[in-house]
Amino acid sequence: MTNPEATTATTRQLRIPVADEVAVSALAVSPPSPEACCVLAHGAGAGMTHPFMEAAADGLAQRRIATLRYQFPYMERGSKRTDAPALAHATVRAAVDCAAAHFGGLRLFAGGKSFGGRMTSQAQALEPLPGVKGLVFLGFPLHPSGAPSTTRAEHLHDVDVPMLFAHGPRDTLAEPREFDVVTRSLGPMASVLEIDGADHSFSVLRRSGRTDAEALDELLDGIAVWTQAWRIG
Repeated sequence: MTNPEATTATTRQLRIPVADEVAVSALAVSPPSPEACCVLAHGAGAGMTHPFMEAAADGLAQRRIATLRYQFPYMERGSKRTDAPALAHATVRAAVDCAAAHFGGLRLFAGGKSFGGRMTSQAQALEPLPGVKGLVFLGFPLHPSGAPSTTRAEHLHDVDVPMLFAHGPRDTLAEPREFDVVTRSLGPMASVLEIDGADHSFSVLRRSGRTDAEALDELLDGIAVWTQAWRIG
């Protein structure tokens, strides 16, 4: 599904004000003829320039999807301790506003990797993110590794836009049983993109007969198809 013409995507560095004396860095990646924009937040332990985040942004650009990926304030400071939820939610909202201004007219989707996706869903559940048509979760962290639970997903029932859960069956932060319980309980609001053999980072075992790059292509193809399906407004 990649588009050779979209490989000439441009990247622009942005600065997003979040609150008094708090601002974060962002990277806006735009292919020549974008059809949608995805606002992507990073995971808890790695920022927006992590190789996975860069590969996802580049690959989505090849599929005519612009991206805006951004830092949370704690990552901007170089801290390992994640922000309080209120600040994280405010950052998500500021990033969505920035994307709407920068990519005016494009259909907006929001989400991110692990922690970033969960903070986005919490923000959406508390108050809808303006203009956002759906949420994309790249490995939703349902529970700590080794402690299966569904309590972190309770707020998802308050989300009023479609959700795409990209998931690997080897994800120890979303064990198959708990993951199925959650996604089934959400009914038609939830779509599942199962990446066979993948873990929480969407890596696959060598003995599976395919590479991490092939798994990533499957992931990004699935996101592109799903965003096309939700041509709302």
